[in-house]
Amino acid sequence: MSVHAPEMPIEVDTDTGVWTTDALPMLYVPRHFFVNNHMAIEEELGPERYAEILYKAGYKSAWHWCEKEAECHGISGEAVFEHYMKRLSQRGWGLFTIEQLDIAAGTARVRLDHSAFVYQYGKVERMVDYMFTGWFAGAMDQIAQSLGYPVRTQARQVQGASQSGCDYGLFEVSPL
Repeated sequence: MSVHAPEMPIEVDTDTGVWTTDALPMLYVPRHFFVNNHMAIEEELGPERYAEILYKAGYKSAWHWCEKEAECHGISGEAVFEHYMKRLSQRGWGLFTIEQLDIAAGTARVRLDHSAFVYQYGKVERMVDYMFTGWFAGAMDQIAQSLGYPVRTQARQVQGASQSGCDYGLFEVSPL
């Protein structure tokens, strides 16, 4: 395993203890802490209901993130989506690779290797990375709107590394 410093600035306000990366305040928690909380909520609500809640929250958060990061870095279009995937990968969620992206058409395919969720869940014969789906649609819709495209999208996971015979997750974004 090679170790390298992420290519993102982390600033800590000595008066408040708030961590900031680029234009947004951040939290830093161990993976097991986050995923164990995720699993506990899933046990109470069921994975389907929890996925619905996370989709809406993730959509809103990704929209906000893309808007702020585009402004902070002076980027637009595909560069924002690429920056988003890079930052998600650098923050330990897994390694996200854009296999296809067409913002005007509202389509994308994103591959996920080394998912933080799969590391914790293992092979459970169901997709466990549903937290990310709203993120992809929210990012796509914010970027499309910023470019003047009328498209609105939805995202879904089509395979997960938590399933037998699958080595990676795969997500698709498509127009509503």
